[in-house]
Amino acid sequence: MRSGKGHKDENFPVASWIIHPRHRALILAFYNFVRTGDDIADHVSLAPQDKLDKLDLLEAELLGKGDTQPEAVTLRHAFAERGMSPKHAQDLLNAFRLDVTKLRYANWDELIHYCSLSAMPVGRFMLDVHGEDRSTWAASDAICAALQINNHLQDCGKDYLNLDRVYLPQDAMNAAGATVEMLGEGQSPPALLKCLHGLARRTETLLHEGRSLSGDIKDTRFALEVRVIETFADRIVNLLKVRDPLSEKVHLSKSQMAGIAFSAMARGLYRRATGHSSAVRHVSGA
Repeated sequence: MRSGKGHKDENFPVASWIIHPRHRALILAFYNFVRTGDDIADHVSLAPQDKLDKLDLLEAELLGKGDTQPEAVTLRHAFAERGMSPKHAQDLLNAFRLDVTKLRYANWDELIHYCSLSAMPVGRFMLDVHGEDRSTWAASDAICAALQINNHLQDCGKDYLNLDRVYLPQDAMNAAGATVEMLGEGQSPPALLKCLHGLARRTETLLHEGRSLSGDIKDTRFALEVRVIETFADRIVNLLKVRDPLSEKVHLSKSQMAGIAFSAMARGLYRRATGHSSAVRHVSGA
């Protein structure tokens, strides 16, 4: 069921060299489990019930009921070694089940609920891996939701054409005079573009809500990785506020990501060295 996509193909770092080596095996095990579930939910030819059955099998083996799914078995053992709960992984499986059964979202609140299963558990998992205080969860939830919605906006045309899946809130589309069918066009009509740009601005607000996260994290290496991720998200949302994801580039190239990463880390190190990390409120896209 794997798509062939790996952790190096993502729009954000996964267990990068920034992270301490002692955490990388667990993070990669978590990523591989999640990627497997995501690939099942996104499979273009599997019947919905087959997808749900495969997701149920993954969860059963994550919980110790069988040994046929290597990604589930590896993560189960990794969790056991660290004494960690499988809850975050289970939440993500519930998001993938929603991907199979729910193709439309009525409003922003429904979309944020989806993000509470599909994105927020990833940030919470990473914070737990690093032993961070759970007071960081609120800022992390905002950043993770923004990352997820950025991805929805980037891929809105592909999601509709390939999977008949629309994450854009229906009330936002109605308010702009846009229709779902517009997502199948090669270029966004003005009404759809108005909707997309409005959602990007709302997503930018989430990024601002989570701006304290990298400064609140105690582990320096993890804080720097979060700073990189926040900066990627800023750059992407700035593209989404002015460009058309149906006809224009709204992704960062590998070379852009590398340059942004080193710049973000340098700024993050400076702020931590000078004692400014806890009061980070940088301008979006800086």
